Parts: sequence; C-alpha cells; structure tokens
Amino acid sequence: MGNVYIALLHAPVYNKRHDVVTTCITGFDLHDIARSAVTFGVKKYFVVNPLPAQREFARRIFEFWMDEESLEFNWTRVEAFKLISIKSDLAEAIKEIEAVEGVKPKVIATSAKAGEKKVESSKLKAEIRDAKAPYLILFGTGWGMTDELLAKADAILEPIVGQSDYNHLSVRAATAIILDRLLGR
Repeated sequence: MGNVYIALLHAPVYNKRHDVVTTCITGFDLHDIARSAVTFGVKKYFVVNPLPAQREFARRIFEFWMDEESLEFNWTRVEAFKLISIKSDLAEAIKEIEAVEGVKPKVIATSAKAGEKKVESSKLKAEIRDAKAPYLILFGTGWGMTDELLAKADAILEPIVGQSDYNHLSVRAATAIILDRLLGR
C-alpha cells in the first residue's frame, strides 16, 4: 500500500502576479482532502500555514468535527478529520514524520508546471509500493509552490495534463487524482 503522508502548503506559494504570498485555509480543502486521504490510505494530512489566525480557523473547524455530537451526525467526516495535523511550517511536518517513522521522508512535490526533476506517476507508484521508508507528497495552493521550495524536494511529480491547455485544477481535485494514480488499486 505505501507509507504516505501529504501536506497542503499555504506558504511559500505564488499569487498570479508571481509574488510570494501566504494563502488562506478553506473549509473545503480541509474536508475534501481529508476524505481523499482516508480513501487512499494516507497516514497523516498536514495543513501548513504560518499565520496564527489561519491555523486557529482550521482548528475551530477541526474541533467542531471531533466532538461527540458530530461523531453521531457524520462519523465518516470525523474519521477523515482524524488524519489532519495543523502545522506552521513544512519543517514541523517533516519533524513529526521523522519522530514517528525514525527516518526522514522522501519529499515529492507536485506542480502543474513543466520542469526538471519530474518523476512519472507509474514509477513513483511502484517505488512507494515497494518501499518501507515514508513519503511526503506536497500540494501547493495559490499559483503553486515557490521555485525555491520545489528545488528542495527530492523529486517533482509529473503534472496532470488534460485534453486542453487549460491547467487550473483546484488543489482538491488535483490531490484526489494524484492519490488515485499513486495509491489506487
């Protein structure tokens, strides 16, 4: 199956003017990506944002779904939310994985842009399936992770390519597609 963690990064990412920014956490990203993570056997879903107000927003949604009433109302949502861990930066997520696994994860970035260090989904799927070491797959918000962050990854997954030149999937859709390609049957 694989030993996979995922992280949704809200910083450092670009906006459409190519400025480095921090994006906002959305409730949809929390809910939908957590549900995809459970479906495909991800061990932990890190939501990374350096802004305290944004992390507090995510915690409030998280806590709502962790109480007894929510468990009775929608146990599947509670099951998905158990995977969420809110962090202020990527280093915290990597440190948590190291503490659990005893080894640093192989970091795989995702990007809609063409570029170097690209690994094919089928190759990475086989690698993950046969490995005992952990993998951390990074998903960016806004207009994508910064070039500096991408350069620090061990590899960058090939982009999702559709039938047209339009290339602006929501991060929720992209995450589901990539998890299916890497961890689906």
